[in-house]
Amino acid sequence: MKILAVEFSSHQRSVAVVEAGGLAGTVLLGRAAESGGHRALGLVEESLRLARCEREEIETLAIGLGPGSYTGIRGAIALAQGWQLGRGVNLLGVSSVECLAAGAEQEKIHGALNIIIDAQRGEYYLARYEITLGAWRETEALRLASLAEIEELARSGHRLLGPGVAEAFPSAINLYPDAAILGRLAGDHRGFVPGERLEPIYLRETTFKKAPPARVI
Repeated sequence: MKILAVEFSSHQRSVAVVEAGGLAGTVLLGRAAESGGHRALGLVEESLRLARCEREEIETLAIGLGPGSYTGIRGAIALAQGWQLGRGVNLLGVSSVECLAAGAEQEKIHGALNIIIDAQRGEYYLARYEITLGAWRETEALRLASLAEIEELARSGHRLLGPGVAEAFPSAINLYPDAAILGRLAGDHRGFVPGERLEPIYLRETTFKKAPPARVI
């Protein structure tokens, strides 16, 4: 199965083609601004070129659902939805936190780990994992935590890991969700979903309301 993985949940965007569990081609865009449609398609085309793969050969699209950059994740979902409409491919959504845990294992960062992602508004997404050789286990489910709580974890010597977090916490480990790892994780999943069911992981309650239907006069 040829998988196209798209991970746009952080400032470091990545796209990868994974086949039979192995990496065929990957493209990384570091410190990207919010990716527009042309930039996203450019990354996809470059990853396909490196993998010597045609669009028609892709059987599954895997999307990193965050939490993280809401605009980036929405852009990746829109790409996947359009691809499914045009080509009828399988779609998968994978937590970017799980991707980070798998990345920590790949980097041999073992033991208890606090994975944190900036949620803005003075808050962080926080999940706790136990990383061992060849495996990772969630020990505390993803939730919102205050900046004060994260600062206390850092002061107490707890290990922090996440995208760009060393800028705020110098002792933390910088690690970004990687499409190559996302594609590998997707190879073990079979929970395919229709495009309309792909949603960003966003723990806050929405604060907007849909406009009512237009009145017929």
